This record gives sequence, C-alpha cells and structure tokens, in this order.
Amino acid sequence: MNKNILCIGAGYVGGPTMAMIADSCPDYKITVVDINQARIAAWNSDHLPIYEPGLDELVKKNRGKNLFFNTDIEKGIRSSDIIFVSVNTPTKSFGNGAGMAADLQYWEKTARLILENARNSKIVIEKSTLPVRTALAMERILHSKNNGIHFDVLSNPEFLAEGSAIKDLKNPDRVLIGARDSIRGHRAQKILVDIYAHWVQRDRILTTNIWSSELSKLVANAFLAQRISSINSISAFCEKTDADISEVARAIGMDRRISNKFLNASIGFGGSCFKKDILNLVYLCRYYGLDTVADYWEGVIKINDYQQKRFITNMLSVMFNTLADKRICLLGFAFKANTGDIRESPAINITKRLLEEHAHVVITDPQALENARIDLQKCQYARKSGDKITLTEDPYEAAKGCDAIAIMTEWDVYAKLNYKKIYSAMNKPAFLFDGRNILDHKKCFKIGFNVYPTGKPPLVHF
Repeated sequence: MNKNILCIGAGYVGGPTMAMIADSCPDYKITVVDINQARIAAWNSDHLPIYEPGLDELVKKNRGKNLFFNTDIEKGIRSSDIIFVSVNTPTKSFGNGAGMAADLQYWEKTARLILENARNSKIVIEKSTLPVRTALAMERILHSKNNGIHFDVLSNPEFLAEGSAIKDLKNPDRVLIGARDSIRGHRAQKILVDIYAHWVQRDRILTTNIWSSELSKLVANAFLAQRISSINSISAFCEKTDADISEVARAIGMDRRISNKFLNASIGFGGSCFKKDILNLVYLCRYYGLDTVADYWEGVIKINDYQQKRFITNMLSVMFNTLADKRICLLGFAFKANTGDIRESPAINITKRLLEEHAHVVITDPQALENARIDLQKCQYARKSGDKITLTEDPYEAAKGCDAIAIMTEWDVYAKLNYKKIYSAMNKPAFLFDGRNILDHKKCFKIGFNVYPTGKPPLVHF
C-alpha cells in the first residue's frame, strides 16, 4: 500500500524531488507526468531539460528501474496511491489581481483531472507554491462528486535552491509537512513523513497544520529576498560615501543575531520564486485589509527594481552619457550560477534597458544561452532590436571589440578568465561593471580596466 507515487509536473521542483525519492526509496515506484511531450522526451534522453549539478547522475541511475517519465496523466492518476501536484503557479497577467495574485488555473485543472480519473482514495500533496488556504479549495474540488472516494490533502512546500537542488534535497535544513488536524490528516501526514525518513533525520521533518505550511513557503522566500534588498539598498549608500559594502556586510554578518547569509550585494535577485511569492504575499495582505504590511513587503520588490535601474544609470553616466552603438558584453544570463534558468533574471531587464539606449548587447552564459534565445524572441523590444543582440558561448569571443563588460551571473568560470587577454581585445577605454562582486577589482584596474563594483568605490584611470 502507498508504494505508487505520481508527480504531476516535470519541472524544476517535480523532476529533482522525484529523482531523490526514487534513489532513496527503491521499493517505491515513482512516475513523473507532464502534458509537455518535449519535456518528457528530454527527461528520457541523455540531455535533461534542466541543469542541476548531480541531477544527471541521479536520474540516469534510477530511470527505468523505479523512476519513470511519461505523458499519460490519466493512467498515472488511476494507478497511484500518492499524488504530488507540482504544476506552475505563475503570477496572473490578467483580470483581478493581475501582476500580483497567483494564477491557479493549472492547479485547478489538475485537481479536476485527479477527481475525474481517481478510482480509489488517495493522498494529494501540494508541492507547488500556493496561496494560504488553497488546500481548502483543493479539498472542495476533490470531494465535489460525493462518490465515496476520499482525498487527504497535504502541504509539502519545497525549499530547495536552484543550482544546489540536489545538495539541498540530500541534506535539507527541514522538510515541512502540513496536514489537517484530524485522524485521517495525521495518518496521511505520517505516511509522507515515513517516505522522507528514508534519508532525512526525523528531527528535521517538521509537521504543522496545513495553513501554517502553506504560509511558511511564502514567508521564507519573502525573508530571503528582504535580506538581498536590504544589503542592496546599503550598497547604493556605500557608493555615495566611499564605504565598501563587502566590509560592511562582513562586519554586520559577524553578529550572531544577523549572520552572514544572503548579504552579498549585487544587481538584484531573480528566479521563479522570490518576486512571484512576494507579490502573492502583498496581494493576500491587501485582500485581508493589511495595507501597511503589504506596503512593507512591496518595498522589497521596489528596491530590487531600483538596483537594476541604478546599474544602467551608472553605466550610462560613466560611459560619457551615451551607450548608442557601443558594444556591451554581458557575462551570464541565468538568474544565478549553476543553473540554466533565466526566469526573472536581472539580465533580462538589463538587456532591455541597454537596447533602449541603442547599445549592441553580446550575451554569453555556460548553460542559459538557449533559454535566453527563446526568451528574447518573445520580447517585443528585443525582436525589434534583433540585429543588436549577439549570443555566443565563448566569453573571449563575446568580449572582443566591446566597450564594456558587465557581470550578470556569479559563475565560477568568470572569476577565472584571463582578463589581460580580454582587455587587449576590447575598445579603449575599457569599462568593467561587476554586478556580482566576484572579481579582484584591483588586479583588473592594474590591467587597464575602469572598474565599477557594486557598493564599492570605483577604480578609474581618469
């Protein structure tokens, strides 16, 4: 009993999580389904649809044994005992709550699909990031037929970080499982606890009521994003006062009450979660009449947008107040290192602003180029300026003939490049804008670059 697990949604959460369960629970059969045939084909190929260190080995080790990928969602529902729902819940782009509320149409379609195809009682687990009390709506949909089939709904939000997903799954800070305060709810909760206990210490598996679990995911992401925006706001202050943001961050990070996590100044956060979840939190706060609370969290987003705008404004002012026909090389396009994901990447907004200034943009990235190409094709302004966008895998080729380099992503490879070679192939004066503070700025200055770090005094030759 309860040995057949189905995951609906083969994305950044569903795929890696199920691969970890399959590896740690060999007596369970794990099936991952998705309506996207191309994505499923990629999961069954030598080239997985997402890049994560360690994921390739994990999938190939278990695929075809107790880990399967297919598009037969209906069959999967009928044959499963436990169903993880890991579908996309993007921010609404239309109607009431547009730009802030979560778009739950895919989630609701999935719930109704489970209802139509289930032939026996099941445990349904919310894996997607959902607004508080969504589980209640899920329960109402699943029990709308009154056909004697019972569904126990659990909340099990994922806290893994892209770029370190496999590491986070193997050794999580905590696993959170929320359930109804009932005999059936606690029984279902224990079944899921026992699955995770195959490889996670029991004291790291937290059980809560279902509403606390749903809210905890939103709050965790809001707090992390808040720290990034907080240090970025101070980086702007540092640049006006010749203070060094790295020294400030180190000083406050040694305070045990604060710690040194998420105190690296940069061009801002991206990814599929932070902005979306904060906007959802803001929307819910306003829905419940908590406008002051909503304003507080909305400020986190405003600082993030401000940091990116400030980056371009600074670039424009130091490069003689014009970027027209200048070649700007962007080192990195992914929202963070060790992933090919570009969702909400600061590089997207930076590219758009550079094109608005009539600059030529040359983009390079070890893993995200294809995603960048697809995304830029969707952008109306980028399509109009297509002849001013170049994508290349080779960072040395990307920098050749450029007026400036801007570091967008903290890839280790960019810290190890031969900047003497890069400088010699660039137009002069050569500018370097370190949006992630990963380089030896004094060394780059000695080479000849005019160096503009984030939150630190510039190093210039004029």
